[in-house]
Amino acid sequence: MTLIDTHSHIDMPEFEDLDKVIANAQSFGVEKIIIPSVDVNSFAKVIEIADKYEGIYCALGIHPSEAQNAKEEDFVKLAEHCSNKNVVAIGECGLDYYWDKTFITEQKAVFLKQIILAKTLKKTLIVHDREAHKDCFDMLTQNLSGEIPIVMHCFSGSLEFAQECIKKGFYIALGGVVTFKNAKKVHEIAKHIPLDKLLLETDAPYLAPEPYRGKTNEPAYVKYVAEKIAEIRGISFDEIARITTDNAKEVFGI
Repeated sequence: MTLIDTHSHIDMPEFEDLDKVIANAQSFGVEKIIIPSVDVNSFAKVIEIADKYEGIYCALGIHPSEAQNAKEEDFVKLAEHCSNKNVVAIGECGLDYYWDKTFITEQKAVFLKQIILAKTLKKTLIVHDREAHKDCFDMLTQNLSGEIPIVMHCFSGSLEFAQECIKKGFYIALGGVVTFKNAKKVHEIAKHIPLDKLLLETDAPYLAPEPYRGKTNEPAYVKYVAEKIAEIRGISFDEIARITTDNAKEVFGI
């Protein structure tokens, strides 16, 4: 069975030998990888990687932590680059109140621009939501009504919030945290959400799953995420692999 890592920052400096990283992923059954960008300076690199390697795609977006640096011309560049066939989404973008709440207004403005752009260009939206659940949800539901797929990346909310997102048609992406013994909230989500709304990701190089926790994460390790979810749900690995791969292909048009 093949797998898809829907969120992997393999453009970052931790991955010096991309040939090796991608070959290792393939040896683990990972047939496709999506690289999200975080600012305008990363657009060119993620597109270059996606153009070079078979089965690699990318998303273009401005991360909330970069909202203060975003300029109007950045959104023009974003829209222009979306014509590339390997650009399958806009993101990651959203709201993050964990590190710094001093520029929430700027975060919301930058997020809104990308919501509207995704709607206009009919691109899937990859959402970063950290300790900003209500504001993220409100902005998404007030400005979108099912026109495009929405992926809640590295989902960190409650099961109840996940269920509210699913009612609106959003997809829930789970990563390495689901393998952590103390991640009870994520375990509940993995157990109860509808499988047709589930996606797998690594968020590499961050959040490596067991047995690599604390080390550099990489796309190959999405296999451990799939295995843990299969264990939690009491179903086969093959079923999780098949369903999440089909979901990713539909969501991203790949």
